Amino acid sequence: MTEAVNLKEIDGGVTTAKGFLASGVIAGLKKDEKLDLALIYSEVPASVAGVYTTNRVKAAPLELTRQRVAGGTGQAVIINAGNANACTGERGMPDALEMSRSIAVGLDIPEDYVLVASTGVIGVPLPVDKVVKAVPQMVSALSKEGHGLACQAIMTTDLIPKEHAIQIPMGEKVITIGGMAKGSGMIHPNMATMLCFITTDAVIGSEVLQIALKRAVDHSFNMITVDGDTSTNDMVLTLANGQAGNSEIQMDSKDFELFYQGLLNVCTTLAKKIARDGEGATRLIEIKVTGAPTLHDARLAARSVAGSNLFKAAVFGKDANWGRILCALGYSGANFEPTQTDIFLGEVLVSKDGGAVPFDEELAAQMLGQDPVTVSVNLKSGNYSATAWGCDLTYDYVRINGSYRT
Repeated sequence: MTEAVNLKEIDGGVTTAKGFLASGVIAGLKKDEKLDLALIYSEVPASVAGVYTTNRVKAAPLELTRQRVAGGTGQAVIINAGNANACTGERGMPDALEMSRSIAVGLDIPEDYVLVASTGVIGVPLPVDKVVKAVPQMVSALSKEGHGLACQAIMTTDLIPKEHAIQIPMGEKVITIGGMAKGSGMIHPNMATMLCFITTDAVIGSEVLQIALKRAVDHSFNMITVDGDTSTNDMVLTLANGQAGNSEIQMDSKDFELFYQGLLNVCTTLAKKIARDGEGATRLIEIKVTGAPTLHDARLAARSVAGSNLFKAAVFGKDANWGRILCALGYSGANFEPTQTDIFLGEVLVSKDGGAVPFDEELAAQMLGQDPVTVSVNLKSGNYSATAWGCDLTYDYVRINGSYRT
């Protein structure tokens, strides 16, 4: 992070970068009269990049967007909540195309420049006529101030909107990166249901942008888990419209490293907000694994502990049951020696070299009551490290998901 010493976190979202507008409206897709349709618009065509779910079952809007992102250029993103337009048979793709067509007409831009995302209930046909009817209002409402409404409009079971923005000096210019995300349940590594949209005014080509985005997602969104489910609609999209006027960012340059660190900051901040907002959650859990023989092993180990339902339940109950951590490490697939592993809950050493040590149960319970809860694992088997994020597992998770459709 040495190159990012001038990185500045600021209030904002997807319209903070130059040349971007957004809006959020009520289209009637949700059960209650809440914002459910969002639009992000770049005033000029932009380079685009995307990372998508690894689920073999993929929603029609995701398939359409992936095809268009491959073209390298985009200018608008339309997102609806309340209906995933997934597993809807032959209707799925025509409905996604109708969404994009209506936006292309409303904004007078090429239809191939319109990206589409949906989130909500799976297996229910999308009432696309409601979307089309709301497009004129959504287009006319576009503004720099519209990022907050757009962020609210993409929420489903989220309790809080998730936005973040940063600025980085680059040469004689300043570039801005801003983003918004939604996600609370069905969150698991390898695209954790979550959607994220990032905008930047940096000058960067789509191929270089794709490399930076994939790398940032691997260290952020692919390191969070709430419940072990990976959705049909997950995606992270980035648009870069070049309005900052910096020299074009090239691979293997100082500017690329600066841009990447800024993008990673936005992705990581939004990822942690998703994990903290896990359905029914009361606390964020941060798992820091050090001493792994490879980066792959470090990631496997950290994600396994973050995803352990037994340990997540123990955090909720403030029970310092460190055996559940060692157990999760054991089935993670990571290469390590259990008899060399140390485990800390906050500042409390609870296990040394894979065995029990005397510790203050009351102090350990206090560590488990903090937000975030920090777990440190030293595998003492190498020089690699990784961090994963999750949340505690509470009674409310079952309550929320036991009646999601009703």
